[in-house]
Amino acid sequence: MAVGVFDSGLGGLTVLGELEKRLPDVPFVYFADSAHAPYGVRTSDDIFNLTCAAVEQLWDEGCDLVILACNTASAAALRRMQETWLPKDKRVLGVFVPLIEALTERTWGDNSPPRAVAVEHVALFATPATVSSRAFQRELAFRAIGVDVEAQACGGVVDAIEDGDMILAEALVRSHVDALKRKMPVPQAAILGCTHYPLVEEVFQDALGAGVEVYSQASLVAASLDDYLKRRPEMLGAGTERKFLTTGDPKRVSSRATQFLKRGIEFQKA
Repeated sequence: MAVGVFDSGLGGLTVLGELEKRLPDVPFVYFADSAHAPYGVRTSDDIFNLTCAAVEQLWDEGCDLVILACNTASAAALRRMQETWLPKDKRVLGVFVPLIEALTERTWGDNSPPRAVAVEHVALFATPATVSSRAFQRELAFRAIGVDVEAQACGGVVDAIEDGDMILAEALVRSHVDALKRKMPVPQAAILGCTHYPLVEEVFQDALGAGVEVYSQASLVAASLDDYLKRRPEMLGAGTERKFLTTGDPKRVSSRATQFLKRGIEFQKA
């Protein structure tokens, strides 16, 4: 009954933590493609090929359903995977839609025409690849009209977090928020469009100001998966073992992961 969780690195652990709280009886298999991280500066073809390879390994672990807990992979690869590559008996879900549903106050399966919503000015903080894909704006346009989205590519933040340099990560976040505010001085809401960013969510909130509602993905994705599995319980795979896999150095990745989640985590070589 295992479910796979994929990320280019360790950011998806923020999603995994909420998934485990929400679905304690489900064994999750986490796959970090640390050898090829970060994805945010790669081409869309690179991201597609690397994501497909990782997902296939998660299928081999007995995970028929895989969550792309990586905004870059969700933005650059998910639609292409679903349209051209995915077998009928497998599912791959991304992290954008639950966030947009929350922002536009829609429930799953609401396919009514796009309509005006309460939020009109939204700041999007994401990796360069996610920003260039315009996937967030595309998904938002299916559900809402009249929303002005200003995107800020946050180069360097993921690298600093993966390296454990939180002082640099904080400085970069504040610099990127300043750059965003020069383009959109008063956003009503801010989207943290990378699963690494909840680790510095307080910095984003402080730099943006108390009047800006910050949307982070982890809890929204967990609630969405819980709902999905109630509707599609057959998508729980045959796997029974909880695992952490990485293409990188297991000792180094385990050490960083333990710092992130504040509990011991042991990665195995993928």
